[in-house]
Amino acid sequence: MIKSVLIAALALGAALPGAAVAERTEDNATFHVVIRGISAASLSFSAVQDGNRYAVSGLLKSTGIAALFRKISYRATAKGAVSRAHHTPFSYVEQADTGKKKSTSTMSYSRGVPSAVQYMPPPEGRSKDVDPATQGGTVDTLTALYAILRDVDAGQECKVSLKMYDGRYVSSIAISKPKKADDSVICEGQYVRIKGFSAKEMAEHTTFPFTLTYQPLTNGRMRVTEVVMKSIYGNAAMKRR
Repeated sequence: MIKSVLIAALALGAALPGAAVAERTEDNATFHVVIRGISAASLSFSAVQDGNRYAVSGLLKSTGIAALFRKISYRATAKGAVSRAHHTPFSYVEQADTGKKKSTSTMSYSRGVPSAVQYMPPPEGRSKDVDPATQGGTVDTLTALYAILRDVDAGQECKVSLKMYDGRYVSSIAISKPKKADDSVICEGQYVRIKGFSAKEMAEHTTFPFTLTYQPLTNGRMRVTEVVMKSIYGNAAMKRR
């Protein structure tokens, strides 16, 4: 459930590697996830961009009352190239523990196209699974989260538009329309389900709106401090610790 909320809300255009970015940058963040006013999970990530290469690791785990009922965790790593604001994944690895089952999934890419998707243990086949070969230009879920939640230079807020593919599902996410609110900048965003979802999932909801708030840092950059969203489980929010 928790992973679905994040993907639906964020479930965060790729290009081939271009000229190297001038310097090394690091991003580290932890967000507290609240659903219907109840503490549900924490999301943390750590990322390094060195030249035109990036590497990011992330952890999503249940907390608070949700953890009392079931301890859930998702650990993931992603590597790839970045040219301007466009990310091209090279690899993605996820280790999941749903409290009932543990599994590992991996994706590798060839020139921006997912070339191999592997699951251990193998899942049951589904007729609605999306062919990886048709998903050139998409990014994995963790790369999407990094692209959305990383610090940016002032004036570069609200400039994300991409498609995600996680081995089964295709979706899009975009943030735009920056509005000043004192020192903060607030963006409007939309997450949209596209392919791989069941008829029931598409019937219940295809578009999930959210807002994203940036606040200034002392170094002149802008940092995401809050994401407020509507999900299939009710109102939810991610607040930076």
